[in-house]
Amino acid sequence: MPSPAHVRVLLLDDDPATLLLRAAILRQNGYECFPASSVEEANELIDSIDVAVLDYHLGQGKFGTEVATELRHRRPSVPIIILSATLERRFGGVEDMHLLKGYSSVEDLLSALRALEAKRRGAPVVVDARDFYYSRIARAIGVDVLVQILEADGTWVYVNEAAAQYLGQPRDWFSGRNLFTELGERLRDWRDVLEKVATSRETYIDRTRRGLLKEPKAEEQTATWSVLAFPIMLHDGSNGVVLSARSLD
Repeated sequence: MPSPAHVRVLLLDDDPATLLLRAAILRQNGYECFPASSVEEANELIDSIDVAVLDYHLGQGKFGTEVATELRHRRPSVPIIILSATLERRFGGVEDMHLLKGYSSVEDLLSALRALEAKRRGAPVVVDARDFYYSRIARAIGVDVLVQILEADGTWVYVNEAAAQYLGQPRDWFSGRNLFTELGERLRDWRDVLEKVATSRETYIDRTRRGLLKEPKAEEQTATWSVLAFPIMLHDGSNGVVLSARSLD
């Protein structure tokens, strides 16, 4: 993929720390950043950018959509990405994207920018539909919840970052490996649960101090866990299971 170094990104956010961090991350990935902390600052930069990333709620009755409206009027072809805490509003024209703050990761923003750049170049945008599907399920459950998506026999299809960290492996290590073969000595025996959930389509709920492991970690000795396993249809049409867990402390 050609370098995105020439792509100039307007970043609007009234939180200085967030603005500084987001700009640093985008610069590390080759983007030229134009930070703004107010509607007035952003409007002055409109003629110098290729993409706009606008926080929706700026406080003091100000909104990023004010900049979006001005940008649409002055430069209608410039893509706009709105960052907001809810999906209750819809913005702009057909090229806009809307990302959820708190649920949309840095990877989401980078992917959105790459997709918009590819579209501008006329290049096809290739998306891993399977990973996209499973990642959205995981984010709907919550980033602080351990999420594993498995085939009925215990083969991992997807894990989120929280589960990967808890189980001590990078995320890309899990796909295609079998839970019972790889971590059978550490984890509770989930065979019956996974099989029953996948075949009977019944949900399993466990709120005890048992958690996911045979023996809880030292810091979890007194923690109560909420474990939920529910049926899902996998990308290939077969039955699978979402196994999620959260320590309630």
